[in-house]
Amino acid sequence: MIESHVLRVAEVVEETPEACSVVFDPTPEQARHLDYRPGQFLTVRVPSERCGSVARCYSLSSSPHTGDAPKITVKRTADGYASHWICDNVRAGAELEVLPPSGVFTPASLEDDLLLFAAGSGITPVISIVKSVLAKGTGNLVLIYANRDERSVIFGTELRELAAAAPDRLTVVHWLETVQGLPDAERLRALATPFSGRQAFVCGPKPFMAAATGALKALDVPRNRMRTEKFVSLGGNPFEKAKPAAEAVTDEGPASVHVELDGQRHSFSWSRRQKLLDLLLEQGLDAPFSCREGACSACACRITSGEVRMLENDVLEQDDLDEGIVLACQSLPVTDEVSVSYE
Repeated sequence: MIESHVLRVAEVVEETPEACSVVFDPTPEQARHLDYRPGQFLTVRVPSERCGSVARCYSLSSSPHTGDAPKITVKRTADGYASHWICDNVRAGAELEVLPPSGVFTPASLEDDLLLFAAGSGITPVISIVKSVLAKGTGNLVLIYANRDERSVIFGTELRELAAAAPDRLTVVHWLETVQGLPDAERLRALATPFSGRQAFVCGPKPFMAAATGALKALDVPRNRMRTEKFVSLGGNPFEKAKPAAEAVTDEGPASVHVELDGQRHSFSWSRRQKLLDLLLEQGLDAPFSCREGACSACACRITSGEVRMLENDVLEQDDLDEGIVLACQSLPVTDEVSVSYE
């Protein structure tokens, strides 16, 4: 079971009437375990009278390159127990239990020029990328940011200050539904056309993401230059010990798996009934993960040879699957030999 940390809350900032940021005050030891990349998230345990606790993933809106304390930003969602509980109950001095940072919605380089699409709370991981590129890299940024109205713009003041401080590197284009209507693929394509050669990042509600990715596809932006981040509610609880997969007993012998992770290559015997992530963790490898139920993509890896089957998949799209990307927490071997890369 992955190690969790109980973090003290230093401050709670009201960003909008519906969103707040929770700023943490980690100890030096905790800070070492909270090393994160821009665009990643924390999985937070939220107490529940009904079931003890639930787990939710919230993106880090701070940057690891600015010296600021780590913080997550939470927006209330309709019937969202966890988001309401955090906004209503968490105050300075409170403590929250979290898992280490995770997620793959991160730029490969802070030197690249980026095209960023965000809507609503989808700005949370995106502003972490923006601050990181401006502070540590040389890339130029264009952010297209959609909201319902002016009052719902999260980080409005901060974005204005960032753009004013780096006018030649950051351009922010606001889209307000009360003024322009709902964003659609055709009009987003018009905005994105001058920047279609850049790496693109998309985060927000499902309709917005569909419009933004549709615009990028219409511009012939290849799949390997698009990153998307989906917000989903976890049904399981990664703070609890994961249950083994309930699979029928098979007489087939184990498969062999070859894994490239952190610049090293490992080879193991792989039981037909054991999920890939469980095997890697059992062997002592520091494989990334969070939800363990196929809903967050933190454990995503690429099958370079062989074949696996996934028990659940709530986050990967067909384009991802076509590229060999799978979720380690849900993958069982099909062929006798499988090669996996996290590089």
